[in-house]
Amino acid sequence: MLGDLETAVMEILWAHPDQGMTVRDAHERLVPQRELAYTTVMTVLDRLSKKGIVHRDLEGRAWLYRPAQARADLVVGEIRDLLGWLSPEERAQVLAQLSSD
Repeated sequence: MLGDLETAVMEILWAHPDQGMTVRDAHERLVPQRELAYTTVMTVLDRLSKKGIVHRDLEGRAWLYRPAQARADLVVGEIRDLLGWLSPEERAQVLAQLSSD
């Protein structure tokens, strides 16, 4: 599961999925919403890259970050992980409750 700041960074990347973003680009878009240090955004993007949630490519001297998957695909993966430790009966109960909502 993504933390608050990771989610905020991913929201920015998902809003521009085909446009690679530098740390500076992401930082500039986040600053109006929250007061963050440039290095904090850099650390978050690095961690997201190590988790495989974003791809990064070196362009000149800067890393460009792109989402590795769409938001819905990430959520599906997280749900599968959560359901993975339940019994088949419990999974069926959870899915039945979700589909009725």
